[in-house]
Amino acid sequence: MGASDEYVFVGGYTPDKGGDGEGVVLLRRDPVSGVLTRVGVAARTPSPSFLTRHPALPVLYAVNELDPDGAVSAFTVADDGSLTALPTRPTGGSDPAHLAVTPDGRHLLVANYGTGSVAVFPLDDEGAPGPRSDLLQLEGSGPVADRQAGPHAHMVFPVRDEVLIADLGSDKVWRARLDPVSGRLALLGAAVSAEPGTGPRHVRFSPDGALFVVGELSGDLTWWRPSAAGSLAQAGRAATTTAEGENYPSEIVVRPDGRFVYVANRGPNTVATFTWDGEQATLVAETPTEGDWPRHMILIGDHLYVTNQRSRSVTMFRIDAETGVPVRQGDPAAEPTPTSLLRWSVDGRH
Repeated sequence: MGASDEYVFVGGYTPDKGGDGEGVVLLRRDPVSGVLTRVGVAARTPSPSFLTRHPALPVLYAVNELDPDGAVSAFTVADDGSLTALPTRPTGGSDPAHLAVTPDGRHLLVANYGTGSVAVFPLDDEGAPGPRSDLLQLEGSGPVADRQAGPHAHMVFPVRDEVLIADLGSDKVWRARLDPVSGRLALLGAAVSAEPGTGPRHVRFSPDGALFVVGELSGDLTWWRPSAAGSLAQAGRAATTTAEGENYPSEIVVRPDGRFVYVANRGPNTVATFTWDGEQATLVAETPTEGDWPRHMILIGDHLYVTNQRSRSVTMFRIDAETGVPVRQGDPAAEPTPTSLLRWSVDGRH
């Protein structure tokens, strides 16, 4: 294997969540054509529905989205993409749906969707998670009775010495501060107070500092700027589809140059392309994923990869350099119940 080898790991649902996956899957990526080739199952672990990596070490982390007792698993990654298990830790809540490592590489944060809490794990010099150092319980609810009876932490997003927490249940994006010594979180209040029934799912920053928020329940994209009060004020809003019927947008990707924003739409089964001029996001195209229930997507160079959870496939697109619109390349590749993708390069790029 050469130093330029590039891989993509796939997380998904195993039979305990009604899926047909076996664990974390390894794909090899051709850096020129973008084509993905299946290598095999790299680690057998229950419902690794979201994956992330350490910022400096060859360590991969996966949530085990289980109810009532969620867990987080860790693996060292060899140059050939093979995985060696590190300790697995209970997350102290149910159905963990997202995780992230702090920029300094010292702590792992996990969002327990089912119970609306955030777990913190200190990481040792090898990137292995130690016993949980904190469990921050959120509070709040929203007007959508079957989805917002209580808090539902759906994403943890470390930003310098703070953490943003997208809470689908309370219509908030919370701010918390992580003490780097004790590994404990202090809730600072709401950075974003969205319109009731929004259901914040995932967030991303633009290069110019705007915070984009995907509303899973409202089916829209909002963007927020700092206000005099210290929180963020909504600066705009746009629907993520023109299709009729239900829409539950999932993932958001911002192109590195900041000119385009992409949102995956579950229901219409499209990728929405927005232009971004620093003030307004404008929906300019919707591209079918040729699959059902686009759960997650990643951008690698000019290729966009989308997991179609229900149709058990991954679709590859090439992004048009000028228009920013994705163009499908080939037929979707079969992959059991995929829910998350993670780029991995042997030379450390990710």
